[in-house]
Amino acid sequence: MSFMSEKDLKRIVSNLSIWKRNDERAPHKPLLLLLALAKLQHGESVLHYEDTRIKLKKLLIEFGPKRKTYHPEEPFVRLTTDKIWKLNKSVDKNNFSDRKLVAEQITGQFQSDVWDLLNANGRLVQEITEQLLHEHFPDTIHQDLIEEIGLQFSMTTKRRRDPEFRNRVLKAYEYGCAICGFNVRLGHNLVGVDAAHIQWHQAGGPDHEENGIALCVLHHKLFDRGVFTITNDREILVAEEAHGTHGFEEWLMKYHGTTVRAPIRPLYQPKITFLEWHIREVFRGPARYSEKKL
Repeated sequence: MSFMSEKDLKRIVSNLSIWKRNDERAPHKPLLLLLALAKLQHGESVLHYEDTRIKLKKLLIEFGPKRKTYHPEEPFVRLTTDKIWKLNKSVDKNNFSDRKLVAEQITGQFQSDVWDLLNANGRLVQEITEQLLHEHFPDTIHQDLIEEIGLQFSMTTKRRRDPEFRNRVLKAYEYGCAICGFNVRLGHNLVGVDAAHIQWHQAGGPDHEENGIALCVLHHKLFDRGVFTITNDREILVAEEAHGTHGFEEWLMKYHGTTVRAPIRPLYQPKITFLEWHIREVFRGPARYSEKKL
């Protein structure tokens, strides 16, 4: 019987066999693993598919790309190929469905050696959780995921990024939010303005000016959650699903249909391929009515 070490587990988690087509996002396995880690923190080892599918589908809708249909059954079965997950019954990987998994009362759980390793080491649970978050989701939504999934800790580390990327992007937008112009300083230090990736770093987005835009922390988070997007014509569009009372008009609808501020040089303009990625993989469209069309 092979022994699973911490190093082995981290390597497997970092190299999950995730479905890929071009640059489309597929966060199914990472989200299922995060759910399983939350269960482990509550002392539960078994995930019943009939119950898990509801939570996982909600997470896919909330934190995954917008799709016509969602398939929580896929990661529940296919995670077994990564050698850290097992099912209570044999399932034909070429012939299964949501309905079949429910009817057959399929359950899933970590392989025994993985469970023993994680259950004995709370530090490792946190490290694996942070690894999954850092490798698949931007920092702006980590805490939202932690709270939604029910994980019992706060982030302790941030993934290192190219510090020059932030400096270059902020300089390109004259050190102010490209949406609202926010540029508050404390002494000589700029506070609350980020260099946001348009195509997420976790999805292969490069640390180049044409994949960056200066946003205040509020607009950065709203952008990463898909509340609004930016079109090829630099038009700001707000999602139909977005709504609210306090702040909604002032921070979102005020800018809906307007043009995002241009950088200081045309060379730094957001690249169309990155903007299209955000519209396709992050934006919670369709957009609210605008005279211009997405």
